Amino acid sequence: MSSAETNAGAGAIDGRTTEEIDALAKGGRTNIIGFVMRLVARLPFLFIAGRLYGPDTLGTFARAVLFVEVASLLATFGLKRGLALAIAESDRPHVQIVWDCLVVAAIASGFASAILLLLPDLMYHGSAPTLLERLLPCIIVAGAWSDIMLAALAYRRNIQATVTARAIIEPWTISIAAGLLYPIARHDGLVIAYMLSMVAALLASFVPFVRSYGAPAGWRLHIGRTVALIRRNAPLAGADALEWGTRNVDRSILFLMFEPRIVGIYWMAQQVASIPGKLKTSFDPILGPVITSSLARGDTASVASQVRQVGFWILAAQTGLALMGSIPGEAVMGTVGPQFVAGTAALAFLLLAEAAASTGAVCESALVYIARVQNMAISIGMLLFQVGLSYALIYAMQALGWPVAYQAAGPAAALFVSVTLTSVIKSNYLARLLRARVAGWRLPMLWAILAAGAVGAAFTALPPEYEWVELAIGEPAIAVVYLFVLYRLAFKPEDRALFRRMPDGVTLPAVGLRASSEGHG
Repeated sequence: MSSAETNAGAGAIDGRTTEEIDALAKGGRTNIIGFVMRLVARLPFLFIAGRLYGPDTLGTFARAVLFVEVASLLATFGLKRGLALAIAESDRPHVQIVWDCLVVAAIASGFASAILLLLPDLMYHGSAPTLLERLLPCIIVAGAWSDIMLAALAYRRNIQATVTARAIIEPWTISIAAGLLYPIARHDGLVIAYMLSMVAALLASFVPFVRSYGAPAGWRLHIGRTVALIRRNAPLAGADALEWGTRNVDRSILFLMFEPRIVGIYWMAQQVASIPGKLKTSFDPILGPVITSSLARGDTASVASQVRQVGFWILAAQTGLALMGSIPGEAVMGTVGPQFVAGTAALAFLLLAEAAASTGAVCESALVYIARVQNMAISIGMLLFQVGLSYALIYAMQALGWPVAYQAAGPAAALFVSVTLTSVIKSNYLARLLRARVAGWRLPMLWAILAAGAVGAAFTALPPEYEWVELAIGEPAIAVVYLFVLYRLAFKPEDRALFRRMPDGVTLPAVGLRASSEGHG
C-alpha cells in the first residue's frame, strides 16, 4: 500500500470514523437507557407469570408464542436490516418504499397466520385451546409491521420510538394485562396479554411513523417491484431466520423431549437470559446504516472499527449481566417462584451464551452485506451442530441417570458451545475480508470478570437465610466492581463517548449506500 493510500485511510479513520463512532455512541446511549427501561418493565411480567400462572401454563404459552415469533420474524423478510439499503438505492419517496415493505410483510403474515389458524395443534400440541388462543396467529402482522416501522424511523435517526414501543409500551402492557386477567382468565390470560402487548406496540410504532413519513401519497401496489424486493432480501431473511433458530431451537427440542412443566421452567430461564440479548438487537437499526455507508465508499477500515467498537460495548455489557445473573442464579430464579430454581443451570448457560454470541452477531451485521451466502452457510452448519450436540447431551445424561433438571440444561449448554464457535469463525472470517481485527474482546476484561466473580462468590457463600442479601447487595456489588475494573483498565477514549454528551450537531453520517434527495421530514 502506498504512502498516499495509507494517509488517506488514516484520515478516514481519524475523521469520518470518529464521527461515526460518536453517532453509534449517541444511538447506543439511547438504546442502553431503553434496555434498562425494558428490564424494569419486564421483571413484573416474569414475576406475575411465574408466581400466578406457574410452569405448566407457561410451557403451553411458550410453545404457542414460539410459532408466532418465528412467523413474525420471517414475515419481515429481512427488511429490518434491508430497509436502509432499499431506501438508499431508490430515488422514490421514502414513504412509498416503506409501504412496499409493509405489503411484503402483510402478505407473508397472511400466509403464516392462515397455516397456524388451520393447524392449531402445531401451537397447542396435547392441549385444548380456547377460541381466543386459536386466534393468536392473527397477531403476527402486528409484530412484523411494528418492526418495519421502527426500522424506518431508525433510518431517520429516531431511536426514541423503538425505546418507547419496545421498552415501555410492550412490556408494561403485557405485565399489567397478565396481572389483571389472571382472576378472570387463568387458562388463556397470558395469550390475551401477549396479543394486547403486540397491538399496543404496533400503535406505538404507527403514530411516530405517520408523523415522520406522512401518508403514502401516490403509492400504488406494484407486483414486479414487490417480487424484486422479496428476492433481494431473501438472504437477509435467511440470516434472520437462522439467528432466531439458533436462539430458539433449544426450546423446540425441549418441546419434543420433556413435559410442559420442564419447558415452562426453561422458558423462564430463557426470558431472564434473553434480556441482555436485546442490547445487540437494539444496535442493529443504527449500526446497519453506518456500515453500509462505509462500504459504499470502500472504507473497510472504518467497517472494522465500527464492528470492533460496538462489539466491545455489547460484549462488555452482556458479560457483566451474565455475571450478575449466573453467580447468584438460584436467588434470581427463586424470585419468580421456588419451582423455577431447577432452571438455574440452564440460566447460567443461557446467560453465558448471550455474551459469547455477541461478537458473532455484530460481525454478522457486516457479513450480511459483503458475504451473504458464506454467512448463511456458516450459520446453517453451526445450527445443525447445535441440534446434534443438544440431543447428544440429553441422551448422555439420561444414560447416566442424571436428574431431569440437568438434562433440560443440555440444549442450553449446546447453545453456549455453538455460539462461541460461531463467534470465533465469523469474526476471523470477517477480519480476513476486511484485513483488520474485528473482535471486541480485550484482555483487561478478564481482570474485571475475575474481580466481579470473587465478589459474587463471597455473597453466594452466605447461609441460605441470607439469600436476599445476594440480590439486594450482592448484585449491585458485582456490577460496581466489574464496571470499575473495566472502566479503569479496558476503556479507551472512544469508549467514553458512551458517557459524554454529544454536541447537538452530531448525527449519523451518510446513511445508506447513496445520499437521497428526500428530506427527513
